[in-house]
Amino acid sequence: MVSSAPANQRARQAIRDTWGGEVEVGGLRVMTLFMLGVATDPGLTKLLIVEAHEQGDLIQGRFVDTYSNLTLKTLSMLGWVHRFCPQAHFMAKVDDDVLFNPSALLQFLNKSHNLYEHTDLYLGRVHLHVAPNRDQESKHYLPAEAYHPSVFPDYCSGTAYILSHSALLKISLAASASPLPTPLPPEDVFVGLCARAAGVLPSHCPLFSGGPAVPYGRCCYQAMVSIHHTPPREMLQYWTDVHSSPPCSWLSLRASLGMCKVRAMLSDALGLE
Repeated sequence: MVSSAPANQRARQAIRDTWGGEVEVGGLRVMTLFMLGVATDPGLTKLLIVEAHEQGDLIQGRFVDTYSNLTLKTLSMLGWVHRFCPQAHFMAKVDDDVLFNPSALLQFLNKSHNLYEHTDLYLGRVHLHVAPNRDQESKHYLPAEAYHPSVFPDYCSGTAYILSHSALLKISLAASASPLPTPLPPEDVFVGLCARAAGVLPSHCPLFSGGPAVPYGRCCYQAMVSIHHTPPREMLQYWTDVHSSPPCSWLSLRASLGMCKVRAMLSDALGLE
């Protein structure tokens, strides 16, 4: 399930032409759909109608598509999956600027989890001890009236995370039972709040990005589950290169992952892109 803005047609097409075009991974069926809100521009609304007719993969919620409504978008997404995909074992929530790797995810799940166990899996890059933003000038501003504690519960970065069917159900029920504060907290924070209320703990996986930008490396990207901040042109380029033969060896994968993380931390520390 890809969270996308109405105007991001190029990003959606890049996903369709890369990882979103996969329909089977390791013998398991995969489906990629896009979740949007209502566009305020009539011309854009017409374009969405055409795109929906041609592609058949758009889901539109009953809310205006704005940054402040991202939490409503995620709640709509969870509700839609619960209603129309009861047979799905896992849901991946992914932003439309993320290069996602279903094969790497499946390999990780096969090694660390029984795919068909009915466990509450809430998996991604876990943010720890994050304080609410009290700056009134920030788009992330959250007043104490909307959230009193000094830190949020641990939660997975909203760029990409995985929910098992049972975790999705529990979080959806917790969300429907929770009064929505005004303003709404960030969508990934709200999911974390609902997860805590439902007794579902987040699990950290280092193969999800969501912090410092991860510089490109073919073997590194072959091992990563998600790479944030990937524009459409680079997504097409990286996906083609990552899936060129021969595949990287286990040693090359581990070495490349280490180098990517070191370069990402250095770039972040030095303020480089």
